[in-house]
Amino acid sequence: MKTIKDIDVKNKNVLVRVDYNVPLKNGEVESDLRIRSSLPTIEYLLENGANKIILISHLGRPEGKEKPEFSLSPVVKALEKLTRQKVGFYPLPKSNEKISIEDDLKIALLENLRFNPSEEENSEEFIKNIIEATNADLYVQDGFAVIHRAHASTDAVKKFLPIYAGLLLEKEIENLEKATKSPEKPILVIIGGSKIEDKKPLIEKFLPIADKIIVGGKIAADGYKPDNKKIYVAEDFDENAAGAKLDIGPLSTAKIAEDINNSKTIIWNGLLGYAEDPAFATSSIITAEVLGDKDDATTIVCGGDTTGFVENLVKTHPKLHYSLISTGGGAALEFLLGKKLPGLEAIES
Repeated sequence: MKTIKDIDVKNKNVLVRVDYNVPLKNGEVESDLRIRSSLPTIEYLLENGANKIILISHLGRPEGKEKPEFSLSPVVKALEKLTRQKVGFYPLPKSNEKISIEDDLKIALLENLRFNPSEEENSEEFIKNIIEATNADLYVQDGFAVIHRAHASTDAVKKFLPIYAGLLLEKEIENLEKATKSPEKPILVIIGGSKIEDKKPLIEKFLPIADKIIVGGKIAADGYKPDNKKIYVAEDFDENAAGAKLDIGPLSTAKIAEDINNSKTIIWNGLLGYAEDPAFATSSIITAEVLGDKDDATTIVCGGDTTGFVENLVKTHPKLHYSLISTGGGAALEFLLGKKLPGLEAIES
């Protein structure tokens, strides 16, 4: 896979697809994980003399309409703070319109791609217009969370510019490939969440190669019965006053911690309890802490709710460290399942 390290970016205008689909609260970025994850690529381009770095992203599901609550404008402030650079912010260009980025600006961000329905329609004309409007010489794909979508900024763009992987995308792929193609044993897969239908493909995919699969969350509370001895289902639970099983109990949590300590490759997908309520987040907190203290293994956290939970925990426990907190919920899952990802194939082609 060709990455930005394989090309000369000096004096080039580089169009970079990032994933700034971040949570907002009161007009501010609530979690900047995805913005921080894009910094290595941005810093590499700056250090290697890129002329202009033009960032493009989507946010939420505005359904092809310009809805203020889905504007990327709050990201500008967070991006300026993290890069210590002034960042220009521009609307999506209209047909044959040029975007004139000020000479003193190195970084620019365009408005939400999904304000135009053509993005999700995989329109060649739409992405061609952005390329021409920004005078882009190169295209960098660093939006790992969207590479499983055949959209204009992931797929159609291959018709017009050479595509190179950014450093975030490279990190995601390298860690996920290591976990699936050349994992160090013993291999442990921890699965939580609420719907067994959603997790069954992951269980079936890893059953032949994992040494152990642990199932918690509502799936376990609802009485999931495995048909393989490799699969351990949580056996005790913490309940609320009404008797609802909302977290796995101390016995099951202790077994997870023991298995983590005895494993060399660990993949965690899905919270183990109703972690929105701190009273029922205990097992997820302990799992995250044991996993984050382990420095002799490949440790991968994936799935939107799980990565968000772990990221919040890291804010108060900065010493916790993971090989990968994946920025792509659906993309990571589809990659682990061996599905074809249009955005990845566009790079390889």
